[in-house]
Amino acid sequence: MSVFTIVSLTFITLVAFAANSVFCRLALDEQNMDPMSFTGIRLASAALVLGLIMLVKSPASVTSIKTLNSYGSWRQAGYLFAYAAGFSYAYVTLPTATGALILFAAVQFTMLLVARLSGHRMNSVASAGVVISLFGFGYFVLPELSSPSVVGLLVMALAGVAWGMYSLAGAKSSNALETTGANFIRCLPFGLLLMLAFVPSANLTFEGVAYALASGVLASGVGYAIWYQVLPKLDSSVAAVCQLSVPIIAAFGGVIIVAEPITSHLMFSSFAILGGMLLVIVGKKRKI
Repeated sequence: MSVFTIVSLTFITLVAFAANSVFCRLALDEQNMDPMSFTGIRLASAALVLGLIMLVKSPASVTSIKTLNSYGSWRQAGYLFAYAAGFSYAYVTLPTATGALILFAAVQFTMLLVARLSGHRMNSVASAGVVISLFGFGYFVLPELSSPSVVGLLVMALAGVAWGMYSLAGAKSSNALETTGANFIRCLPFGLLLMLAFVPSANLTFEGVAYALASGVLASGVGYAIWYQVLPKLDSSVAAVCQLSVPIIAAFGGVIIVAEPITSHLMFSSFAILGGMLLVIVGKKRKI
């Protein structure tokens, strides 16, 4: 795989990850789609696409899809479902950039906290990065505590915690694509039950369903499939730095597609949070 191909595929996946936020906001804000229907359609379509990709990659994997014993676990699927449901519900009130920033920060803080509790020490550079990020996070959240979106902030933060736990649980997997595909398939009954429970309040439009399918098929299914193909070609620190761009891409997507404003408050918070995370990543590469 050439350097140009690696760079191109990496950029495509980062745009896909950011597009999840944009598609969700378009469905929930412009089409007034209910978040639970969005979640169910996203999970079902992503599971279908990942399953098909697994079959094309290795026909023998159909056995794993049927038994769900070879890859993933129900615990990981629980984390994945909690992330997907919380993600959709939070975007009922949150702008695209705000949701992406809170999600990303919660994921990183969760992984850092678990690593610290596991006995991993950080050097002064990484520690300074954590302090800066926490300052930026506090600065961002404080004015929001008196607004109606505080519930959305809390739910998105919990979704980030769930995604962080999912990432940690699957970090040791040597078959990331198969593990993710199997976990999405495990989420199907949860998604269907959720949709059935909220049938009385469901609001489906052609455009809303199309956005949910785009989130599941393209941004989730195809996006994850490409990411797991290119990830082994990237250094872990490079991959981590690349993911810092996801909230920024989502913010620009919100401005261009959803016509949402970018405030100075959001910009300063983003620089502090993402800059602090960058210091953490740099610090990890240095010896204590």
